[in-house]
Amino acid sequence: MASRSYFSYLLVVLIVLILMPPSSQLQSSQALTLLRLQRLLNFPFGLTSWDSRTDFCNAEPNPLVTVVCYEESITQLHINGNNSSSRLPKSFSIDSFFTTLTRLPNLKVLSLTSLGLWGPIPAKISRLSSLEILNMSSNLLDGTIPSEISHLKNLQTLILDNNILGGRLPEWIGSFPLMAVLSVKNNALNGPLPVSLSSLVSLRLLVLSFNAFSGPMPDLSSLANLQVLDLESNFFGPQFPSLSKKVVKLFMRNNSFKGGIPSELSSYYLLQQVDISSNRFVGPFMPSLLSLPSIQSINISGNRFTGMLFPNTSCNDELKDVDFSSNLLTGSLPTCLSSRSKDAIVLYSGNCLTNKDQIQHPNSFCQNQAFAVDLLPRKEKKTSVHKAIVAVSVGGAVVVALIVAFLLFTAIRRGQAKSVVKRPPRRLIEHASNGYPSKLLADARYISQTMKLGALGIPSYRSFSLDELEAATNNFDTTTFIGEGSLGQMYRGKLRDGSLVAIRCLKLKKQHSSQNFNRHIELISKLRHRHLVSALGHCFEYYLEDSSVSTLFLVFEYVSNGTLRSNISGQKLSWTQRIAAAIGVAKGIQFLHAGIIPGVFANDLTITNVLMDHNLVAKISSYNLPVLAEIKAEVMVGTTFGSKEHVRRTLHEEKIDIYDFGVILLEIISGRPITTRIDAKLLKEQLQESITADGAARTKSIVDPVLPKACCSDSLKTVIEICIRCISEEPAERPSVEDVLWNLQFAAQVQEAWRGDSNSSEDSPLSPRTPA
Repeated sequence: MASRSYFSYLLVVLIVLILMPPSSQLQSSQALTLLRLQRLLNFPFGLTSWDSRTDFCNAEPNPLVTVVCYEESITQLHINGNNSSSRLPKSFSIDSFFTTLTRLPNLKVLSLTSLGLWGPIPAKISRLSSLEILNMSSNLLDGTIPSEISHLKNLQTLILDNNILGGRLPEWIGSFPLMAVLSVKNNALNGPLPVSLSSLVSLRLLVLSFNAFSGPMPDLSSLANLQVLDLESNFFGPQFPSLSKKVVKLFMRNNSFKGGIPSELSSYYLLQQVDISSNRFVGPFMPSLLSLPSIQSINISGNRFTGMLFPNTSCNDELKDVDFSSNLLTGSLPTCLSSRSKDAIVLYSGNCLTNKDQIQHPNSFCQNQAFAVDLLPRKEKKTSVHKAIVAVSVGGAVVVALIVAFLLFTAIRRGQAKSVVKRPPRRLIEHASNGYPSKLLADARYISQTMKLGALGIPSYRSFSLDELEAATNNFDTTTFIGEGSLGQMYRGKLRDGSLVAIRCLKLKKQHSSQNFNRHIELISKLRHRHLVSALGHCFEYYLEDSSVSTLFLVFEYVSNGTLRSNISGQKLSWTQRIAAAIGVAKGIQFLHAGIIPGVFANDLTITNVLMDHNLVAKISSYNLPVLAEIKAEVMVGTTFGSKEHVRRTLHEEKIDIYDFGVILLEIISGRPITTRIDAKLLKEQLQESITADGAARTKSIVDPVLPKACCSDSLKTVIEICIRCISEEPAERPSVEDVLWNLQFAAQVQEAWRGDSNSSEDSPLSPRTPA
């Protein structure tokens, strides 16, 4: 019996020896490491076939997993969750995961994508010193990019796309002499770029899109190998970046670049695709771009480019995609574009071209807009000396003229204020509009206001962590609950720095990934103004099973001094303060219509949506963010913010907000709550009657009883007249927002002059006699 057992043992050993591949000791060690990685990753679909018998080095590669060996060591490991991997459970430890990875010391290529990895990148990544390619895109990695990556001196490719990494791109990023690919798109990285980027002489592809980077680009002209530069949806600017002429693809959409296109761009002979849309570029468009030898796609939409296009302009035969929309171009579309095949896409609406199959403005519109932002060329002397003399002379003359004009304007206005009965205040019917809608005139003049809130004490827009929001609201305790509407619940929170915030919680369907919201989030971050309740940041919460977004949190500044209605009903606001509040709301509307391109319209403005801060500054708290409208409709398709369809809004659409503003003015004047359109119509009719022949006494009976001894009759009359025009039934009869502002500011000047001159007269200011 003993001999039989011994024989059986020998037989087992012999079978093992026959089946065991050469160098099994080393391969077995690395095989065990791979099996441990399988467990740590929670057995993703691509690794389900792995077991102790798998011949990893000779397994057939597939899109989900590839293992490459060289000289009995694993040198490449590719694992892809194929976008269906769920967020790894709370028991997952990224530190343990990387500890296991370091047992593969000869790894040159490591690709771990869409696996649900979460947490900060551990410092021990530096132990993988042989790495040449590192790709950890489409996970949930957070924190900053660790400095230990700088120890990977052989690194040639670094891809960290589609994570939630924050902080700045570190200065040491320029320390990789062999770096050819650097891609960090769709994270929460911010701040200016390090100057050291210009040291990456081997760099071929640089992708920084969908972050919050800001400031000027470093000089990249020394990067002779750079072929692809993607800067989309950041805050870069204002100068056009300095680049090598070998760039093949250039994406700069949705930033803060301005000025003209540098002439060097027309010499980029390898350029195939260029997208500089949705910036603030001005000046002549260069038709020579259409005939670049390699060009295939050009998008300049949403800027203020001028110039005349001609039918005989030549184009590259490979040019298939052109978008000129929403500029100030005149002339005729080049025949080489209008005659393109059906496969080509050529968009040019929103210009002043003679081609009418896409919506165009009249030619005078583009001329007026060009003058408004000083875009049209002016005649100059030939010599630089003469240019300098003319510039100084004209500049001095302009300064003197402005000073004189200001003094005259002040004197005239005070004169008007003292004789308001003899000469009623002028109502500006279409102030400086030349018959064109206010939005079209305002785009160029007010675009620069978008990012000026730093001086107002409002912090920069950023990405919040869920832990921060939970700490701010005590885990969303009921005591912090503010209210609930069709667009989610609102909570009051207190951040670690002591500042108060309002947090809107929006529950989503599982089908939405964070990428769905990138464009919306970037645009929300730019909607910041003194008279808006500005967004401070956002946060995503994810479903564990599929990593889709379960909740979108939008963080706003907290305004704690009540609504405009409560301040009026509580008799806290004087007439002067009410006019100031109305001017603030009008400026907020003006910014929503023209502060970015395209504007935000139909904002469902109500007096309860206007909040007052501790300085009695009025702020619009609810505006028509398309992401909120889409969530409310539970649809993520159709017209989106920034789409071509959104740009083609009708010219009367801005007048929806003008009507709503008129209703707010009604309540400011009367002190009565206006809750229905019928209420507004009836009160409007009463006000119309009150300003006719014997209307002084009638007006006194309609306005808020607390006002008669505190306001000038002509100031009140000016506000009533503009209010009546705002709530006209026909949108075309409603004034532009510029007209509204001019009249309100004039009413404020008249009121201020009356207050200064009347010295608290006891006579009723609603009587027809002129105040002393």
